[in-house]
Amino acid sequence: MAVTVEVCVDTAAGLAAAVQGGADRIELCSALPLGGLTPSAGFMAQAAGCGVPVLAMIRPRAGDFVWSGPEVAQMEADIATARSAGLAGVVLGASLPDGRLDVATLSHLMQAAQGLDCTLHRCFDLVPDPAAALEQAVTLGFSRVLTSGGALRAVDALPALAALIAQAGDRIAILPGSGITAANAARFTALGARELHGSCSAAVPAPEAAAAMGFGPATERRTEAALVRALRQAVH
Repeated sequence: MAVTVEVCVDTAAGLAAAVQGGADRIELCSALPLGGLTPSAGFMAQAAGCGVPVLAMIRPRAGDFVWSGPEVAQMEADIATARSAGLAGVVLGASLPDGRLDVATLSHLMQAAQGLDCTLHRCFDLVPDPAAALEQAVTLGFSRVLTSGGALRAVDALPALAALIAQAGDRIAILPGSGITAANAARFTALGARELHGSCSAAVPAPEAAAAMGFGPATERRTEAALVRALRQAVH
């Protein structure tokens, strides 16, 4: 079975590089250094015509995933924007204060996203009982769970990922993410992973004047088509 390579991007240039490199699917974001936030309506519209399935991150702010009522309403509106733009799906999540999945909020958001391809994002990595949370994700109707196995880097949680993949079976996909590269991709496919998530990016110096004025960091990460291509070649 072929392995799907998903690439997360947060700029128009990154989107173009991911498509050029042969990404099978795009996770469209803003602010990837913050873990990814909701992209703009304009970026969604632009991405819809890229020729590759695109899923928009639905996350209104950085930090935790415990959402207020107004934030949930904002997320509903962003889901509607993604749908109107013609995107294939959305990436979303919600937590209770103790880290468990907020099933009530997720049910509400999944209703808003009905008919779209839905990924449960890495709020999953904060749950106290991954096995129970995975069953909830199946019941909620998610297509996949994006997870590092609860570690900062997925490569440091291979046993946890193997357990999730075995538990998931054919009911839901486990999408390992965080630090996935061509160099370590085989370690995940050996576990049975059939989808991989990576940024395929490299650090580059940011414009000095802009960084000096506080408009951005001194270095930034840029999606590279060659790294996307290398990841694809590693798993195909």
